[in-house]
Order: sequence, then structure tokens, then C-alpha cells
Amino acid sequence: MAVQGRKGQDDLFGLLAADVESATWELECDANLRGPQIQGPPGQRFIYLTWGMIDGDTFTMFRRAKLWLDAVPPTVMERAVKRGLLVGQLGLSDDKGRPLCAAVRPPRIKWSAPN
Repeated sequence: MAVQGRKGQDDLFGLLAADVESATWELECDANLRGPQIQGPPGQRFIYLTWGMIDGDTFTMFRRAKLWLDAVPPTVMERAVKRGLLVGQLGLSDDKGRPLCAAVRPPRIKWSAPN
């Protein structure tokens, strides 16, 4: 699994084995939520978490989750901009134990702006 950049599945960031107990990615972006791994037009920005199979040097995606940044509560976003840090916490499996996919919004993901 990895975070997918704007260039598609050939642009992966932080590739990890899918069976890790937890995963953390630190993504760079500006106050307008623009960055190498942030996708979508203003007001519709999101992050893709991508699952796939690796065969040699080839990654073949089979599932991905879209973490919607427009679902970050406004007060959390304001604090995140001031502090320079937005954190999203979520489980990586769906209710059937498969890799999480589709649109991800609260309560499936919890957004915060820690100190």
C-alpha cells in the first residue's frame, strides 16, 4: 500500500507491505491543500491510499481509498493551518476485513490538528 501521487500508480509515496500493524505518511502541502500527493480541484481535494501487488518493479493497483479533505471540520482545518499539521486516523480495513476502499469521510476517518 502507498499514497498515490498525481501521476497515477507510477507515482507512489511511502510504499509499505499491506500487512503492517500501522502506517504513517507525512505529506507536504500548502495552506490551499496543494502538494505532490494531494489531488482534485479547490474545494474537492483528496488523498488516495492505494493497494496493489508488486511483481518485480511493477505495481498493479487493485483497490484504493479516497480520503476527502473537504470532510475535515472547519475548526480542525483552521487549527491545522495555524499549527502546520493535519492528522487523519483511520483503520485500513473495511467491515469485511478487506483493504479499505471508496470514499472515506468521518466517522471512518478522524481528523485532528494536534499541538
